[in-house]
Amino acid sequence: MTPPGATPPPVGRVDHPAYGVLRPVTALASVLLAENPSPMTLDGTNTWVLRAPGVEECVVVDPGEEDDEEHLRRVAGQGPVARILLTHRHPDHAGAARRFAELTGAPVQALDPTLVLGSEALGDGDVVAAAGVELRVVATPGHTSDSISFLLAGPGGGTPSVLTGDTILGRGTTVIAHPDGALGPYLDSLKVLAELPPGTAVLPGHGPDLADAPAVAAQYLAHREQRLDQVRAALKALPEGATPREVVETVYADVDEKLWPAAELSVRAQLEYLRS
Repeated sequence: MTPPGATPPPVGRVDHPAYGVLRPVTALASVLLAENPSPMTLDGTNTWVLRAPGVEECVVVDPGEEDDEEHLRRVAGQGPVARILLTHRHPDHAGAARRFAELTGAPVQALDPTLVLGSEALGDGDVVAAAGVELRVVATPGHTSDSISFLLAGPGGGTPSVLTGDTILGRGTTVIAHPDGALGPYLDSLKVLAELPPGTAVLPGHGPDLADAPAVAAQYLAHREQRLDQVRAALKALPEGATPREVVETVYADVDEKLWPAAELSVRAQLEYLRS
């Protein structure tokens, strides 16, 4: 789908979702969608393939799950892989990093040094240059403590874009994976993304690309404030010592119960935030 206001797709473009097909999104970024749909992964995990026009090699962001050999080989077939980057440690994004490095011979870089192979750990403000593109690292903790985003730039790049991992999704909102994730840092990360130039496209870890990162980040912030107000109200209405699950049943009553375990993680993060 193309969000309202987005640049029309080029001729021959395949729209989201599309399994097993390299889907062009911008002049510098295409995506291969892993076939691992679930309530937590939406349509599946987005593996991003980045390169400047006319460049053969590529940078791969979030190769996906370890046991999806078909997906890994399909990604590896997109050209020589110069670098493998990870937005965060969750297995649906980073689980395949070691196996994909074996397939391609490319080094792996992430904020978490335990995920790094054949290179150095990344830090806020670092710039990765490969395949004719540049990716500036933006620390965006909250979903997990090691979550980072990448500002993508390169020749003929056109619309500025940011790869957000699970910090901003293409549909819905993300889980704060307590205790590794924390709401305070997450709100700060959203404020950072809200200050990006208007029209910066979102290239997310799950779901379709979005047209305007600052606008989406502002919506996420408003949603989080609304949920915090609902949690405060629930704590007043429920008996003293109410459990996170009881808060979930009150605040997330309109959400599919299959998602309540994930919602409970966010509620625990919300309660920790309110206590602090």
